[in-house]
Amino acid sequence: MITIEKQAEIKAKVLFGLAKTYESLLVYKKEKKSDLVILRDNKIVRIKM
Repeated sequence: MITIEKQAEIKAKVLFGLAKTYESLLVYKKEKKSDLVILRDNKIVRIKM
């Protein structure tokens, strides 16, 4: 069984990885001048980059 400390460490690593991936996605979308598509209030929204 995984300890609470180990779970917290894994969670922190996953969240850090997601943040870095999101940053690189934004950079890519800006370079390609394409829309960023997100879900906001259960509606699909396109954001011009």
